[in-house]
Amino acid sequence: MQTLMSPGPLLDDRGHLVETGWAPSEIRKYRRSAITAPKFRIKEWDYYCVLTADYGIALTVADNGYMGLLGVSWLDFRTPHEITENVMLPFPMGRLGLPESADDGDVVVSKGKARFEFRHVDGGRHLIVDYPAFDGGRGLHADLFLASPADDRMVIATPFPKASRSFYYNQKINCLPAAGTVRIGSDDFTFRSEDSFGVLDWGRGVWTYDNTWYWGSASGLVNGERFGFNIGYGFGDTTAASENIVFVGGRAHKLDRIDFGIPQGTYDGAPWNFSSNDGRFEMTFEPIIDRAATFDVGVLRSIQHQVFGKFSGTVILDDGTSVVVRDLLGFAEEVRNRW
Repeated sequence: MQTLMSPGPLLDDRGHLVETGWAPSEIRKYRRSAITAPKFRIKEWDYYCVLTADYGIALTVADNGYMGLLGVSWLDFRTPHEITENVMLPFPMGRLGLPESADDGDVVVSKGKARFEFRHVDGGRHLIVDYPAFDGGRGLHADLFLASPADDRMVIATPFPKASRSFYYNQKINCLPAAGTVRIGSDDFTFRSEDSFGVLDWGRGVWTYDNTWYWGSASGLVNGERFGFNIGYGFGDTTAASENIVFVGGRAHKLDRIDFGIPQGTYDGAPWNFSSNDGRFEMTFEPIIDRAATFDVGVLRSIQHQVFGKFSGTVILDDGTSVVVRDLLGFAEEVRNRW
């Protein structure tokens, strides 16, 4: 069963979810002031990932209560290699002022000489990042425009069992045509809207301490039409709805349950396999880069494997149409957090 949410506030006066389920638009309104859990338990982030066939960039601004983060990952699929660098922000506790909507409000955060701007402009989103210390002082400057068509998206409100004040309100916006440049040192990398696509992961919530999640995403062109998907599971109570969904030409096709078949003993040494309980999503995934990271400081620990690669397989749409996918660039990840 996939419960479709109705309009209204996200939380009631006790800080509990009013309704759980999914929607193709931002139908429930998040208000940080409605949360009744301690500030250090609140997690808020905006994550953008923009990919071309040859290279890509991922940008993060996160306020995780007792720790904030400004992050950049540069991905070169030709070599292949990746460079990830983060600026840590101690105890932001909401001071970053991340917007309460994915469709309104700007993110502007500076730390030292690093500056991140995610701004809403006519027709889309303008991402500007200056990171002079990136890659041993070579420096990175990104200036990207992501067009934002009036597409369906994946919006989901997920509760956590036995933690009534914990919840995750998440939006995944796929298939955003991207144009602009990224400069690293003296090298310029061009993004063109006809073959460059981004995804926004917009997350707000109160998380429990120990979690493992699985997430996969891809955006591109299939049969000349914008095509993408969001898949994942692993935390919270997803009885009301899964976050599995396919987008074709801006329209959503909701999926039920999907299992991540990660090869034993490796993340990037063998193909992954994805299979749905109803046969509507069957994919293999050929890894290119494992963006692996481990953070372990006392009670805080994060073990991440975000693997970039190519998806191939078949998707069945709501009307029964079969779509064959070949070498669609995206990523799949396993993240284990104690936070």
